[in-house]
Amino acid sequence: MNDPTATADRPAPQPTVSRPEFFRATASVWLGTTMEYVDFALYGLAAGLVFGDLFFPGTDPAIALLSGFATYAVGFLARPVGAIVLGRVGDRHGRKVVLVATIILMGGSTTLIGALPTFAQIGVGAPALLVFLRICQGFGAGAELSGGAIMLAESAPSRIRGFVSAFIALGSNSGTLIASGVWLLVTQLPKADLLSWGWRIPFLCSILVTVVALILRRVMKESPVFLAEKERRAQLAEGAQTSAQTPAAASDVRGFFARNRAFFVMLGLRIGENGPSYLAQTFVVGYVTKVLVLDKSLSASAVFVASLIGFAVIPLAGYASDRFGRRITYRAFCIALVAFAFPAFMLMDTKNPGIVFATIVVGMALASLGIFAVQAAYGVELFGATNRYTKMAIAKEVGSLLSGGTAPLFASALLVQFGHWWPIAVYFAVTAAIGLVTTFFAPETRGRDLTLVADAV
Repeated sequence: MNDPTATADRPAPQPTVSRPEFFRATASVWLGTTMEYVDFALYGLAAGLVFGDLFFPGTDPAIALLSGFATYAVGFLARPVGAIVLGRVGDRHGRKVVLVATIILMGGSTTLIGALPTFAQIGVGAPALLVFLRICQGFGAGAELSGGAIMLAESAPSRIRGFVSAFIALGSNSGTLIASGVWLLVTQLPKADLLSWGWRIPFLCSILVTVVALILRRVMKESPVFLAEKERRAQLAEGAQTSAQTPAAASDVRGFFARNRAFFVMLGLRIGENGPSYLAQTFVVGYVTKVLVLDKSLSASAVFVASLIGFAVIPLAGYASDRFGRRITYRAFCIALVAFAFPAFMLMDTKNPGIVFATIVVGMALASLGIFAVQAAYGVELFGATNRYTKMAIAKEVGSLLSGGTAPLFASALLVQFGHWWPIAVYFAVTAAIGLVTTFFAPETRGRDLTLVADAV
């Protein structure tokens, strides 16, 4: 399967797909990831703007913000479980079956959130139902992002793998764009209408994206790399290639950390991206509205504009990773994020709407768009074909749990405890610095043969 003459400069060719199948897979992954980020961007914006009033009324604004983001974090608790369960399915039975299941889980949960009764209607049952649907969302999302990135990378030519894999980030950007655009319109409603029925519109409308994505996923072809790996396993099971078993699989006596180095590299890279990302696109929304007491539409407008800019930033970041390498491009984004942390909160503290707007846009471009685009191909290339889905998904979702999902909650708690922005800026810089340090332990993987069984490190 693998070319024995392949070198780092001339990687072995991997199985390819026809052009129509490639475009179909790209479109289905794009829309599916759009659905995931419609889910989470809708909820993140709602948690910052209205959920405190709807599900946790009668409390201090900072405590209400904390409560809203607590239910937001619950979804991330379920993501590692989804990564373990569905990741194993993806490695054993294929990428496609999992990607169909995840879109049903996420899309259905998001739509049902829009139909939930509020605290005023049924009391504590309302936040309980909200938490349940967040768990369902998180379980599906635990395998969606990694599965989409794997499908794209395993279907793309190696020379443009970074650029093509960045479409997973375009999907997230599209979801954020849709969510912020709808919220921008909804927040123009009078407050009474917004809290009465307007907040439901974005969630109920998500069913449209779900249906289209589901149709595309049902007709897309399986990853050619998975099919090649499936064939290899079948031959091994028949005893035709017993000698092809790798030494690592038969007698790997290295320590736990050495055997799982790729996992920890992915974990560090994910923390360096996900922490700043969710602070920039989620916590700041609530901070600007609840603490700086600026107009609700300001944050939604900034997220919307940043999402538009993302359609340029994301492909450029993916291209840069193909041109200059994954590691150096990722490192550059981490350095920029560390340098951005304190100036960002200082600028927002001016409460000047124009300055706050620009700060949110720049923060999202760095933390939620560019670095995420580079991570897509990098993460796939770190792992071998046998357990790629499981390992990548678990590493990503544990990283999300430790940083992204808990970032708004932790930042809100810091705000309640210290009453100032500087601890949050420290937290932002530390998470980005973890990603930066990790790049010095990570290998360069550009152009790697994805049919290889061993991890890159």
